[in-house]
Amino acid sequence: MSADPQLSSLLEASLVVTGRILPASNHTFLARLGADGVQCVYKPQSGERPLWDFTDGTLAAREYAAWLVSEHLGWAVVPPTVLRDGPAGPGMVQLWVDTVEGAADDPDPVDVVPAGAVPSGYLHVLDAVGARDEPVALVHEDSPALRRMAVFDVITNNTDRKGGHVLPVGSGHRHGVDHGVCFHTDDKLRTVLWGWAGVPLTAEEREGVQRVASGLAPRAVLREALEDLLTVAEVDAVERRCERLLRAGALPLPAAGWPSIPWPPF
Repeated sequence: MSADPQLSSLLEASLVVTGRILPASNHTFLARLGADGVQCVYKPQSGERPLWDFTDGTLAAREYAAWLVSEHLGWAVVPPTVLRDGPAGPGMVQLWVDTVEGAADDPDPVDVVPAGAVPSGYLHVLDAVGARDEPVALVHEDSPALRRMAVFDVITNNTDRKGGHVLPVGSGHRHGVDHGVCFHTDDKLRTVLWGWAGVPLTAEEREGVQRVASGLAPRAVLREALEDLLTVAEVDAVERRCERLLRAGALPLPAAGWPSIPWPPF
């Protein structure tokens, strides 16, 4: 049993499904843990929809691998996550995060605003046309917490960072969720967090990336843990991305030949 009480509960407490979370491409359930009734998200492998570019039945393992990388970074980007059995079979179980989205003291981290009206403290990503053919802009906040998530997405090769996958949880912290389509060997980064493209890494960000790179050395703890969840080629690709990020010293620019924004973006 884990020494962390939250992880112990996620791993060991009885798991009672209370409802299904919609819309979602894969079966995603709201559940409660044991007598305390702590809420969590349960994604069984049996409910995973086959994808053309990811091996069937691997999405739950990728979610857990993303949490391991988040923990190695030390930034708590991903909420506590485990792999365990449940009512619909083995899958991913993640602590439910209560958000404060839209609160006056903690506005939406990612938003759509009228074109040319980027709020103070936000960065412009792209211009588009809204549902009523009005000109709009996709923006996101310029905050250290969200920048750390952008760095995390580069390392894990996240191919689906939608605005709705960014959870504001108060005090300026942001959690990222839905990491089932990460860690492909090909570069497939798709994200709404392009506001820092080409911007140099901070010292803290470089240190975090270096921690992950060091953890991927032969027989290092993180590498051994990830190789139980991903292919060796996928783990090697994570190491290469860390090394490339450190060499460049800056967040990447969108690459040609692959859509850089997920659809839909929210």
